[in-house]
Amino acid sequence: MDESLKEVTIYTDGACLGNPGAGGYGVVLLYGQHRKELSGGFRLTTNNRMEMMAAIVGLMALKTKCAVTLHTDSQYLVNAIIKGWAQQWQNNGWKRNKKEKAKNPDLWEQLLSLCSQHEVKFVWVKGHAGIEENECCDRLAVNAAQQKDLPSDRGYEDYINSEL
Repeated sequence: MDESLKEVTIYTDGACLGNPGAGGYGVVLLYGQHRKELSGGFRLTTNNRMEMMAAIVGLMALKTKCAVTLHTDSQYLVNAIIKGWAQQWQNNGWKRNKKEKAKNPDLWEQLLSLCSQHEVKFVWVKGHAGIEENECCDRLAVNAAQQKDLPSDRGYEDYINSEL
């Protein structure tokens, strides 16, 4: 990682009350003595989308290029980035193979773009294992999913409507 960049640690988590169902995301950003918590939710979405949204929101909160260590308990998210799956899906026109469309291309597109703007290292952490910041993100995500009058996750709702 570039020594001149600010080193930021981001913890993320997503939650869904039913899958699909109402969902939320939680983010904790740490930089030196600074700490910022972010959360939000949608009325109908999936757990994977909320895991991705947490990472997107965390990276979008950065004002300048940073060296980021992003902690998540989502193996889907970590593997898709580290193993290059998301990049491959993008290169293949958002197809996993010749017949199967990749899911969540709207969020993968945003996430890949944000990752190209920063130096991001993804780290998988075990969920519900007492890791303080991950537990905080989980509480933020669940609380967000429980809010009234949540907005629409247009990407998800457009996708399910196109499948009908």
